[in-house]
Amino acid sequence: MIKVEDIKKLREESGAGIADCKEALSESKGDIKKAKEILKKKGLDRANTKSDRAVKTGVIEVYSHNGKVGVLVEVLCETDFVAKTLDFKNLAHELALQIASMNPENKEELLKQEYIRDNSQTIENLIKAVIGKLGENIQVGKFSRIALGEN
Repeated sequence: MIKVEDIKKLREESGAGIADCKEALSESKGDIKKAKEILKKKGLDRANTKSDRAVKTGVIEVYSHNGKVGVLVEVLCETDFVAKTLDFKNLAHELALQIASMNPENKEELLKQEYIRDNSQTIENLIKAVIGKLGENIQVGKFSRIALGEN
């Protein structure tokens, strides 16, 4: 028997829907940690099915680190609705921080980098987790990093 409190807790921690949380808890026999892994895997699987969908909108995130390093990053999604969500905006900000900190040469290098806040996952997996949560294709577009004194 799955407890309502466990569903609520898993939903708050994962951002997944009630039905998905209940299903993951049933599959994990009530183990919240295992249920999170199940949701994460399903989110990544869901992200893979959305990768061919057109991205027509998004945001340009601007970040400056103490006036010494500046980043512009274009993060694309399918609809304005998703582009306005806190999860999407947070992702764009995290990508700007990653670029400022790790200075990737191109998008492919960025996607393969370990996420600076959680080195157990890559930037690609961070994006896929947000895709799984929001249900839309999300892609990194162009980005540029400028640092004072660098050529």
